[in-house]
Amino acid sequence: MSIVRHDPGPILSLATEHGSTVYLAGIVAKNLKADVKGQTQEILAEIDRLLAKCGSSKSKILQAQIWVTDIRNREPMNTVWNAWVDPNNKPPRACVEAALASPDALVEVMVVAAK
Repeated sequence: MSIVRHDPGPILSLATEHGSTVYLAGIVAKNLKADVKGQTQEILAEIDRLLAKCGSSKSKILQAQIWVTDIRNREPMNTVWNAWVDPNNKPPRACVEAALASPDALVEVMVVAAK
C-alpha cells in the first residue's frame, strides 16, 4: 500500500494518504492576529482544502482533535465548528486546553478522515 504526502515542509507534511485513510497535521491559522472565531474559520477552510486534495471531505472525518490556548475559547470555537461540521456526520472529537507552538495561535485542529 502506497503512502502519499501532500504539502511537505521543512518539518512535516500537511496531509498524508495511506490506503483509504487521510491524516492531517495539526492546522493553525496563518493570520494569527484574528480572534478565535477568525482563526477557526481559516483552519476549517484549510482542512476543507486538504481533504479535497486527498479525495475526501468533512463528511468523512473519522476523528478530530482540537487544542485551544484558553478553555474559555471553546465556546466561540464551537460556534464556528458547529456551523461548519456536517450535521449528519459529526465525528468523535476531543477539545483540550494547551500551550501551542506560537503564542499568538489560539486554536489548532487535527483530523483523520476516510477517503
